[in-house]
Amino acid sequence: LLLLLLAPWGPRVSGGLRSPRRRWPVPYRRFDYRPKTDPYCQARYTFCPTGSAIPVMKEEDVIEVYRLQAPVWEFKYGDLLGHLKIMHDAVGFKSSVTGKNYTMEWYELFQLGNCTFPHLRPGMDAPFWCNQGAACFYEGIDDAHWKANGTLVLVTTISGTMFNEMAQWVKYDNETGIYYETWTVQASPDKKSTVWFDSYECSKFILRTYQKLADLGAVFKKIQTNYTSIILFTGEPIYLGNETSIFGPQGNKTLAAAIRDFYSPFKPHQSVREFFVDLFKIIDRVILNHQFYLFYNLEYWFLPMKSPYLKIIYEEVPLPVGSKASFGV
Repeated sequence: LLLLLLAPWGPRVSGGLRSPRRRWPVPYRRFDYRPKTDPYCQARYTFCPTGSAIPVMKEEDVIEVYRLQAPVWEFKYGDLLGHLKIMHDAVGFKSSVTGKNYTMEWYELFQLGNCTFPHLRPGMDAPFWCNQGAACFYEGIDDAHWKANGTLVLVTTISGTMFNEMAQWVKYDNETGIYYETWTVQASPDKKSTVWFDSYECSKFILRTYQKLADLGAVFKKIQTNYTSIILFTGEPIYLGNETSIFGPQGNKTLAAAIRDFYSPFKPHQSVREFFVDLFKIIDRVILNHQFYLFYNLEYWFLPMKSPYLKIIYEEVPLPVGSKASFGV
């Protein structure tokens, strides 16, 4: 794992800092700009290696929109994670004017582990995070990748004008929504239970994109669409503070030590023995002692964990209905 330093001079929160709300789910925080990544943060797989700018389409173009879904790391492990329904989502476009295909997705700059757990670096009191996610747009659709163990299906048709408006929205969304959030956190497995925190990952970007297209007038096909969520189950979260209030000169040293101690087992392992020792520590803290420390919106929360603790679900989220005059299938 490799991480991004969340320094006190990081991006300013839109609207200024506010005292923590007890509004559930806690609203995902948007920022004024995307910070530069720290050189310490290195990706095993280069982010968006063939990425390009989103082209301006002719207004009269008719563009097919495709739902794309495949198992996470399908390029390396095939359908292995597909059996667990751990899926990655993207959206594809095909221009009728040029015949060109395009893919758009949103994912981690430094892989999932870095967005979920920090590094504990010598000489640094605060955990060191390499957490950013971003949109990636590139020419072409890898049919074999999406079809082999996943989904490639037409969901709607839009105009070139709608595509161009969507592109402007993507620019805003990408510049202001910069931190990846792995976990959905809720009170129980019941569908009507309180959601404490929403995830912010690849599928949520696709859902936002579909909704934007619907609001612009796209009419979606009536097909079932399922998405992956990784859920933590907990009682009401307890707000702890931000990096400065916990780890700064006037911080809570006892709490700081507890947070560092909690994150210590979540690290790359050099041996099988080390892995199992740390796995036991994780089970002891999360399941036996019902403890989890969550970092969300640059703030720390304590989660009093409860059964069933963690669950991976793959459930339907219907395609959206828009608010403008229709265009499409």
